[in-house]
Amino acid sequence: MRLVAVFCLIFLTACTGKPALEDEKLSRQQLNLEEFFDGRLVAYGQFQDVLGTVRRRFKVDILGTWDGRTLTLVEDFVYEDGSTERRVWNLDKTGAQTWRGTAPGVIGQALGEERGDTFNWKYTIDLPVPDGTLRVSFDDWMWLLSEDRLLNKAYMRRFGVDIGEVIIVFEKL
Repeated sequence: MRLVAVFCLIFLTACTGKPALEDEKLSRQQLNLEEFFDGRLVAYGQFQDVLGTVRRRFKVDILGTWDGRTLTLVEDFVYEDGSTERRVWNLDKTGAQTWRGTAPGVIGQALGEERGDTFNWKYTIDLPVPDGTLRVSFDDWMWLLSEDRLLNKAYMRRFGVDIGEVIIVFEKL
């Protein structure tokens, strides 16, 4: 009976709706990553498992620099348990609306596209967790809410199965 319940849960989570770049835009704002992330930012977020239970919260101080081709993001995480992590992203603008990114732990490259007020990118990463690392795939969505605020919702999968979501709010300082 438990096995049936697990399969039903997996099926139901696989059927949940997710955003698409073709979705109707709710604003006329234009997200330009190189402008939004150039400078100092702060972000607050949390990870929720597939059942909606909040498992981890964090704050991130970010320093972004844009050199005309590459956006570098130095992200300093502080988790609610006091642990810290630094992740450095290098994002190369590959077209008018396309990006390619790398960071330690990322398997291959992150590929992304801007469209209106929205940015989506996908990547696989060996994510540090309290007892080691966990290889997960991200389907990461960002929406520009105002000139100084961005909402990020990332869907996480492991072995092709949804395991949770990360929600983050970025604010320019």
